[in-house]
Amino acid sequence: MCGIVGYIGPRDAASVIVDGLRRLEYRGYDSAGLAVWDRGELSVRREEGKLARLEKLLHEAPVSGHLGIGHTRWATHGPPSQRNAHPHSSPDGELVVVQNGIVENFQELRRGLLAEGYIFKSDTDTEVIAHLVHKHYNNGNSCNGSSGDLVAAVRSAVGELTGPSAIAILSRAEPERMVVVRLGNAGGVVIGEGDDEMFVASDIPALLQYTRKVRFLENRQMAVITRAGVEVTDLAGLPIELPLVEIAWEADAAEKGQFRHFMQKEIYDQPQAIAQTLSQRVDFVNHRVELPDLNLSPDAARSLRKLTIVACGTSYYAGLVGRAIIERLARLSVEVDYASEYRYRQPVIGPDEMVLAITQSGETVDTLAALEEARERGAFTAAITNAMGSQAARVCDGVIYMHAGPEIGVASTKAFTTSLVDLVLLGFYLGQCRGTIDESAAAELVQALAALPGQVGAVLEDAHLSGRYVDLAARYGHFHNFLYLGRGVNYPTAREGALKLKEISYIHAEGYPAGEMKHGPIALIDSTMPTVVVVPQDSVYEKMISQVEQVKARNGAVLAVAHADDAFIREKADELLPIPRSHELLSPVLAVVPLQLLAYEIAVGRGADVDQPRNLAKSVTVE
Repeated sequence: MCGIVGYIGPRDAASVIVDGLRRLEYRGYDSAGLAVWDRGELSVRREEGKLARLEKLLHEAPVSGHLGIGHTRWATHGPPSQRNAHPHSSPDGELVVVQNGIVENFQELRRGLLAEGYIFKSDTDTEVIAHLVHKHYNNGNSCNGSSGDLVAAVRSAVGELTGPSAIAILSRAEPERMVVVRLGNAGGVVIGEGDDEMFVASDIPALLQYTRKVRFLENRQMAVITRAGVEVTDLAGLPIELPLVEIAWEADAAEKGQFRHFMQKEIYDQPQAIAQTLSQRVDFVNHRVELPDLNLSPDAARSLRKLTIVACGTSYYAGLVGRAIIERLARLSVEVDYASEYRYRQPVIGPDEMVLAITQSGETVDTLAALEEARERGAFTAAITNAMGSQAARVCDGVIYMHAGPEIGVASTKAFTTSLVDLVLLGFYLGQCRGTIDESAAAELVQALAALPGQVGAVLEDAHLSGRYVDLAARYGHFHNFLYLGRGVNYPTAREGALKLKEISYIHAEGYPAGEMKHGPIALIDSTMPTVVVVPQDSVYEKMISQVEQVKARNGAVLAVAHADDAFIREKADELLPIPRSHELLSPVLAVVPLQLLAYEIAVGRGADVDQPRNLAKSVTVE
């Protein structure tokens, strides 16, 4: 989950690297560091804590050069500290390494290197890589038997590693190039091309200010990067041609602009993101949906026996909503599984099934492993993802993009709502292929989709003008526990709302299906635990009203996400979080927005670091 940035070219490397790390700090902020080839030496600067501390160090002890690599860390092996910060060096300082991933056999390698006289100065697995490359570089044990060949030494060293890793390496003796390797599914490796300059990053936002022309390194590939360009080979040294991709995102899409936090900006980005997700996919005249990148023909859609959704975290909750949507529209059996558990239970799956991954980054290691399991068992695989060129997009048979633009805040917002819209489009498409959605139902849903961006915008405008969520945060931010209840298509909305609150405010919150309240959680309800209910006037409205009554009977405060004109809820609930009326299957898109705003304002009121909550990183690329 760490972030890597590399640069070679005419600019000041340290400035480019720090700027890139700032845009990748959502991937890890336990420590940061860089190494720059500076007047014949590899000058290393490392600091514990957030990037600002490294910037202060660089102000006090500057480096200057035109080649360098940098890193922002999310700790796996060893606690956050200066000694564990990357880059890590060989014993003589001739080589430096940064890594995103895990060396699973590092204890075994470390023991062997200790026996050969190597001394370790950190607790990390990454230092093993630096020493291994140094060993092969100096001992002549590289693949071609020669000493002093950096590429061959790296090739030999990575051949000893197990586990997923993305690695960037510099040598003091070779100041005109860097070597980058990708092993397995440990995050992305994006190589950007400029005019007489080249860039490397773990994710696209780090490069957008400089270039939108990129190549994506694949598993078990090595890139040798110079100012003139990049040469890519497999680990046996055979040349590979990587396609050049033009990224459509604008550079300012990854900036906060007028907003206090990225999360706040991304909440307010949602009307535009939803409109972009709908664009050119919905025929609003003929009431049809087209998903050409899915690569699933109508005949193949009709032959499907089951669809399994695999995802983690917020994406898993989106999958739970998707199950209700797809089963309703396409009459196709849907299962939802945690990607981290899927491959370990030996799933029963065959060629007449579809496995759909939901992953904002397209690089989530557990989700990619679940896709690999599905491919090996012959299923049709697809991904809902936000990142063009990501690993998930490349390995699947088909893809549906979110079109949310860069999402920097660790707590996902617009990626959740755009993935819900994608799931509606998928359900619609499967339904029209399978003949399970008639013209009347199609027309109703298309009309509701057309209104959706404006309705989300209305919720946000009300929030801005009324200040209601700032007021709610002031009244409820001191509580230590919350219960969130929903039913039907909005049961997962309740779980997502609870997740948002605990992610960024560190308040304990649980999301439950409302019908389960009497089977345990009702014991917790009293005046010290508010209950948030998602209660639009839909097919389970009367059932939800019963839950509201039960909470009130036990002196519990009720915060209700409900239609603004629902007079009964206005009277019963302590607080109303209003949303407009819409199609029932679209109600989660609207209902989650007040929950995002509530969590955000409570976290701000409690002084929490909203964009970089403790212990979390945006892209989970290690198990």
